[in-house]
Amino acid sequence: MPISKAAARGITDEFSRRRGPKSGLVVDAVWGNPVLTAALEALMPADRLTVVAGHAAASDLRAALDAEGAWTAGNVTVVADLSEAEPAEEVMLAAPVTAEAEAFIDDIETLRAKVVPGGVLSFAATLTAPAREEIAELVAEYGIGTDLILRSLPPLRIHKLRIGSAAETGSRGLAAAEDLAPAWRASSVPLARGMHIDSNGMIIGGMLLGAAWATKRLCPSSKAWLVPAAAAVPVAAFFRDPERDSDLRGEDDEPEAVLAASDGKVMGVETVVDERFGAAAGTAGADWLRISMRLSLLDVHINRSPVAGEVVDVFVEKGGYSKVATPEAEHNAACYTILDTPRGRVVVAQRTGAVMRRIVNRTKPGAALAKGERYGLIRFGSRTDVYLPAGAADAICSPGDPVRAGETVIARWR
Repeated sequence: MPISKAAARGITDEFSRRRGPKSGLVVDAVWGNPVLTAALEALMPADRLTVVAGHAAASDLRAALDAEGAWTAGNVTVVADLSEAEPAEEVMLAAPVTAEAEAFIDDIETLRAKVVPGGVLSFAATLTAPAREEIAELVAEYGIGTDLILRSLPPLRIHKLRIGSAAETGSRGLAAAEDLAPAWRASSVPLARGMHIDSNGMIIGGMLLGAAWATKRLCPSSKAWLVPAAAAVPVAAFFRDPERDSDLRGEDDEPEAVLAASDGKVMGVETVVDERFGAAAGTAGADWLRISMRLSLLDVHINRSPVAGEVVDVFVEKGGYSKVATPEAEHNAACYTILDTPRGRVVVAQRTGAVMRRIVNRTKPGAALAKGERYGLIRFGSRTDVYLPAGAADAICSPGDPVRAGETVIARWR
């Protein structure tokens, strides 16, 4: 089954977002395969890439790489069998998983042995793959991210599994997260340069257009079809996902800057005590500097990580659904993402509002988030809180200030 360029980019993203030096392993690839092409494009001078091409295609692939020039010498190794490959930090499957469950599990056991402890195994699977139950079990145990690829026929899901603990290898860790570029979100569909729509918007917008088409067919003389058709555009617009400065972060990034986690306006800047997240680094107890941001229905609702770090916990707490501007919103239902960083623990809370009350969190414990990286959204109407260790950072925003996720600096580390 051929794989789309969008799916290939999702599979190779963990490899390409690292500045290096890094090691990668592409499995079952031939020359021209989109996954291999994307991995080659991500190669830096100090990187190492191994390609498993199979006995029939290995010699042809070596010849094609030699024809590309001397830049591949010492960087790319072609082997005929997976058993010949050295373990790598990023293992990428070049073809979608369509095998039966038993065969897939056997392959996974072999592939896991080729992942450096703390490394990532990335692959695509069809939505109807016979092994989907086994894949779900693997994702539950090792998963750090899953993306739906709509720009693929048939649609695919990209799964990323972290094999082992990042602490087991010196090539990874908290400091490594600060060298990551924000992950490319396959679920964000580009409409124009710099403007994307989250997959939630594409799906809901498509359902509304489908309802309009069905209504027109069933009642051709009625104008009722105009209602869902007209609603499709504003609903899709609610899920807009614009590119931000942090998506193109370079070497001049300010390491002491803490970015806004959402668009909107600052609601409050205060010191609070919260025992749920443990003791904040640099403090005697659980004292936190909390910066709250309120979103309106017209704001972009994509959430971004305010700092670079490793996700150590994600949990949801039940609560009410009060308007975000009221004191009762403090106890609204919320999802908390806890990050470990070299400067201490940071927490981001996604709080529901009074409308729809749906939180989407796409990250999992073990995942590494770059500063400004997309990790979820809230629909429709919401509030986002950023908790920083009190005494370790200073807020540089005030209530009423407008903020943009991934761009506005709301605090600075001391």
